[in-house]
Amino acid sequence: MRSRRPRRAKSEINVVPYIDVMLVLLVIFMVAAPMMQQSTIELPSVGKVASPESRQPALYVLIDKNGGLQLRDRQEQTPEAHADAAALVSAVKNLAGSGENARPVVISANKAVRYEQVMQVMDALKQADIARIGLQVQAR
Repeated sequence: MRSRRPRRAKSEINVVPYIDVMLVLLVIFMVAAPMMQQSTIELPSVGKVASPESRQPALYVLIDKNGGLQLRDRQEQTPEAHADAAALVSAVKNLAGSGENARPVVISANKAVRYEQVMQVMDALKQADIARIGLQVQAR
């Protein structure tokens, strides 16, 4: 009787089928590429922008670390303190105006203030139909 030799496992990978598949895909893409239509994107046009001199200065709503609300007009140096959001909103409505000439309102908060408080102030301003509201951020 013959002694059986154990079969050795091949440690090679046959890459020929992978090369065949890649060549077929290459041919398909080379044939399909010229058939694709070139499309153009129509970008929206920008309307007339007011010059920096004619822009209204922004109103600043300041929220301190204790949750206190203050309104600062860029033209005045001292901020005006308000007890609650309703008083702040009425003061902002009086100063900001309405329509195209409405002044923007920028909310500036201390980093210790909960974001929920900032969103409550923003929500109160939006419910009062103040359209131009922004958040002040500090660049790093």
